[in-house]
Amino acid sequence: MEDRRVNEGPDIDWMVRANAPAKGKRPDFLGDPDKEKMLSMLLAMIAEHSVMRSRLDTLERLLEGNGTLSRAEIEAYQPDRDAGRERGEMIREYVTRVMRGPQQQMEAMTRDEPPLEEVSRELRDL
Repeated sequence: MEDRRVNEGPDIDWMVRANAPAKGKRPDFLGDPDKEKMLSMLLAMIAEHSVMRSRLDTLERLLEGNGTLSRAEIEAYQPDRDAGRERGEMIREYVTRVMRGPQQQMEAMTRDEPPLEEVSRELRDL
């Protein structure tokens, strides 16, 4: 049987670590395990896409500054304060766009407004 313990030290097996079960009970925001899994996958994809956008930003900045680049330059790149601020804003805007639907649903749940179906019936009966 394969040893699924999370390795520590310089030889960390990131695949084992990424697939290690979480400790404690999983949060239940949606009340449906299948929806929870989809939300979890969506959030993981958002995180991965965000990392890719940061790496693309690195490539663009290095190419603009040097005209050429190496893998070592990409890996060693550290954004300065302004670049970090721009990246942070880019990520916030991206997450806000992706989470717009769920955010609007959460906001609607806190408002004391009648359901759309009820408003529709009232308008129809006018």
